Amino acid sequence: MWTTILVAIVLTASIYALTNKSFDSAANSGAGADEAELRIQPVAKFELAKVDVAAEASGPKDGPTVYNSVCGACHNTGVAGAPKIDAKADWAPRLALGEDGLLASVINGKGAMPPKGGAAALSDDEIKGALTYILEKVK
Repeated sequence: MWTTILVAIVLTASIYALTNKSFDSAANSGAGADEAELRIQPVAKFELAKVDVAAEASGPKDGPTVYNSVCGACHNTGVAGAPKIDAKADWAPRLALGEDGLLASVINGKGAMPPKGGAAALSDDEIKGALTYILEKVK
């Protein structure tokens, strides 16, 4: 019987100590909130940033450079229906537009291809250089 009373006293004292501690931290909620914020922070953070292609370059790019850095991402693999650089038959309807028609399509965008292939910082001359490079490959 004494053991039951002793266990009850120990439990009561433990509950009282824990209860007073939680009330104590509620009174100092400013410090507790800061600690809680630190404990629930994510493990890692990342930020998406747009890279300005023109800012990285020291001058105008030639056709092969523009193709390899911008156009090739889709035209090497055929992404989103882009004609592959090595599939001459896929280029036949586009070649019928003529060089000026193709240049207008590239500058303004066509189908899934955004204007200037998504590299808006490229000049029209750089785009024309890339188009000339492509036309040499597909004719």
